[in-house]
Amino acid sequence: MNGVEFLRPRLCGARFEGGVIPLEVLKDLAVLEEMLIEVAKWRFLQDHPERQRLPRGFTKGIELKLSAVEEGSAVPVISLFDTSPRTSMMSRQNGSYFVSYFEQARESIVNAIGEAEQNDLAVNHLPKEHLAYFNRIGRSLYTDECIEFVTLQQSTPVRLTQETRRKLVLASSRVKKNGEITESVALRGLIPEADQDQRTFKLQLLNGHTVTIPIPDPHIDTILKAFNGYRQNTRVLLQGIGKYDGQNRLIGVESFEHISLLDSLDILTRLDEFRDLKDGWLEGEGMAPSLDGLDWLAATFDRNFPDDLPLPYLYPTPEGGVQAEWSLSENEISLEVDLVTRRGAWHRLDMSTNADDARKLTLDDVKDWTWVVAELRKMVEGGA
Repeated sequence: MNGVEFLRPRLCGARFEGGVIPLEVLKDLAVLEEMLIEVAKWRFLQDHPERQRLPRGFTKGIELKLSAVEEGSAVPVISLFDTSPRTSMMSRQNGSYFVSYFEQARESIVNAIGEAEQNDLAVNHLPKEHLAYFNRIGRSLYTDECIEFVTLQQSTPVRLTQETRRKLVLASSRVKKNGEITESVALRGLIPEADQDQRTFKLQLLNGHTVTIPIPDPHIDTILKAFNGYRQNTRVLLQGIGKYDGQNRLIGVESFEHISLLDSLDILTRLDEFRDLKDGWLEGEGMAPSLDGLDWLAATFDRNFPDDLPLPYLYPTPEGGVQAEWSLSENEISLEVDLVTRRGAWHRLDMSTNADDARKLTLDDVKDWTWVVAELRKMVEGGA
């Protein structure tokens, strides 16, 4: 039997441009199938209060499959296939009688997301226990990403973001009982302890908070290198699934996929250190950089600065900004960044000739970043 188009979620964000979908996001779609099945069962029992159990073979032969991916912001086309034989009483023109409950489940889930987006508790369309599925759906989304859903009944897109997902999870009975929300994390820190007998290590974050994490076999060498380099301030980047309480405090790491040693000049690590600065940090003077500004600068560097160029030394400025400095081929370069206006002041001094040049930059403009990268690359290669 040919599949019938069932759902077309639209993935919005830079990672999805050109119709590509990271494999970690496909995990979310797999959990969505689990949720649809359980909600379909619930909808059936709601319609048949006289029954204590589901009919035999309620889900047999019903499958959700990725049948296409449309370009632009990637749109995975999910089709429903019903391949199992049914009695004539259980059939209808466009598929099985039971399929209608999958369609009702789809509408209930999408409506719940819409309620959360409107700041409601999102429990009118789903039981609280089913909302716990959002602990695994959407946790791979970045802060500037979302999944848009439309259906036949819900023609206006509703958006699953980190914020709406958190509302849905907090409304679930599971979180109220256990107090845990899971999210994708990228954690930077030191490893002060590693216990090979217990197969655990401690990750000390930049704010001093420490979490204990199991050691997976594929990563034991990297973990031990970081542990042995603790006194030399050897830091790591850990990417995985973090566990948070209802107040958004990290309480543990459920699992992780990657861990790597960081360069001592790692930009995001250094910017994270500036978050703890308070007004008066410089002998009673000095403005603290804004957290939103640091978020913006971290994302801007991550997006525009190539991996193959030397990393800069980063310093906070008394005015609440950030200064990046490079020493390249007898050139001393500085880029002072205003985190409020998002503008930069570039200055280069050739130490061999005392020649210098300066330039004002708009750091929200890709063209200005292209110019910075070209200048740095020219000096790395020995040009003037």
